[in-house]
Parts: sequence; structure tokens; C-alpha cells
Amino acid sequence: MPFVLDASSALQCPHGGAVKHVPSQIRVSIQGVPVLTQSDLGTVVGCAFTIPGPKPSPCVTTQWLQAALRVSVNGVPVLLQSSQGLCKSPELAPQGPPIPGVVQPRVQGM
Repeated sequence: MPFVLDASSALQCPHGGAVKHVPSQIRVSIQGVPVLTQSDLGTVVGCAFTIPGPKPSPCVTTQWLQAALRVSVNGVPVLLQSSQGLCKSPELAPQGPPIPGVVQPRVQGM
């Protein structure tokens, strides 16, 4: 089973930018750190992706498409290491999935 993501989880865009989430809830936490849910907004910082032209087209946000099937907070599915999402450009063009790095090793979900 994959681990649940929390606000301290390290995520990257496909181009190496850091993904930071602002948890929309503080009711459920793991060791004092709020759990992330599918509705949480992710902001990408430091993406240097450029499309031919050269036109900067960095990843700036994330959108989560699939999260936990059986674990939710206030009716919203929690994010897991295996959750499917997209990093998006300022024009909302999909640019690839967020990549989980270091995550908390205590709580798993499905």
C-alpha cells in the first residue's frame, strides 16, 4: 500500500521544480502535519521548462485527478504516493505528472 502524503511531503514537477501544497484542512494530521487531499492547491516553484521558440513554459500548478479510493477527510479523498495528477503551465497545458520524493513513512492508504 502507498503512503499518505502530508504537507511535508517532497514532490517535484517532471522538470525538477518543487511542488508546495497548502493543506485545505487541518483536522487530520500525521505527527502534527496536515494530510493532503485531492482538493489541495499545489504550487510549483523553480521549474525551468522551455518549449521550442524559446518560450518559457514552467509548471506553475498541480491538479490531482485520482486519489485514495477508501480514505478521505471530510469526504475528500486523501493524496497517496500513487495518486495521479498533472503539473500545468500558466496556460493550463498539462506538462506531466508530479513526482513524489520523500514522504512520511507511518500511514498507508488505498
